[in-house]
Amino acid sequence: MKKLINAPEQVVKEALAGMADAHADLLKVHYDPDIIVRADAPVANKVGLVSGGGSGHEPMHGGFVGKGMLDAACPGAVFTSPVPDQMLAATKAVSAGKGVLHIVKNYTGDVMNFEMAAELAAAEGIEVASVVTNDDVAVKDSLYTAGRRGVGVTVLMEKIVGGAAEAGADLAEVKRLAEKVNAHGRSMGMALTSCVVPHAGKPTFDLPDDEMEIGIGIHGEPGRTRVKVGHAADIAAMLAGPILEDLPFKQGDHVLAFVNGMGGTPLIELYLMYNELNKILTSHGITISRRLIGSYITSLEMAGCSFTLLKLDDELTKFWDAPVLTPALRWGC
Repeated sequence: MKKLINAPEQVVKEALAGMADAHADLLKVHYDPDIIVRADAPVANKVGLVSGGGSGHEPMHGGFVGKGMLDAACPGAVFTSPVPDQMLAATKAVSAGKGVLHIVKNYTGDVMNFEMAAELAAAEGIEVASVVTNDDVAVKDSLYTAGRRGVGVTVLMEKIVGGAAEAGADLAEVKRLAEKVNAHGRSMGMALTSCVVPHAGKPTFDLPDDEMEIGIGIHGEPGRTRVKVGHAADIAAMLAGPILEDLPFKQGDHVLAFVNGMGGTPLIELYLMYNELNKILTSHGITISRRLIGSYITSLEMAGCSFTLLKLDDELTKFWDAPVLTPALRWGC
């Protein structure tokens, strides 16, 4: 494998050290257990927001720590859930007396470990609520999940709920809003190549040069189908069709369209895919009112992309537009 690393076992800690130095104005990194915490945490009179998951998906989640988004993130080993000690430490670090919301992607290890951490935090007198994202329409169950996987909606939830928490919403309100985002969003992704986990040193799965995986998971889990590589317009239709049918989205809807790169896809191709998605939505009478295009939930160097559509109303739009200042997202500040 060819990677810009020193040793596989040091990748996460050395990357965290780089984040700490590069973004010292926004966040602090604590080690053993490893957590990334907002620089001014705990913020008085504010619900704390904590998320986390395996490393290798950067900028999710550490890149979303800061004003208007997460208060803390728990980075596990590459493609491996963080442990309850990390989640408990993060919860305690951001608790300011108004409770803490855990935003959890629906992967078995994440769900189990966050549940354990919430119980430990409750024993220490911290009120914790949890919301699990499960927006991936590609498969019902996978190698890592019972039920649908949590993918692109996670980023949108962290931003929208982060805006509400920054505005002073209480724990019940931020949980309600998080559940609303999850209920109104759907995602599906695809891969042109596999990726190489540093510890493994070889591709996670075999994908011939002339084939692509439709409905891939962010850890390389199998998708709906494997087909020959086609034109971007055809790929966009394969992703958008199941999303539109699932909620379902309908004529007259306004949506936030999130076109996400998996880590190895150039921005020129993501904008091309956004153009194809926009044409599909326009043909269905659906208006893109907000959009996010770029690599925000990656799978190391995997080439491919995902679509996420979130049905918007005035409330969701208001908190999406609210100021945010993190390493990966920033506007209005």
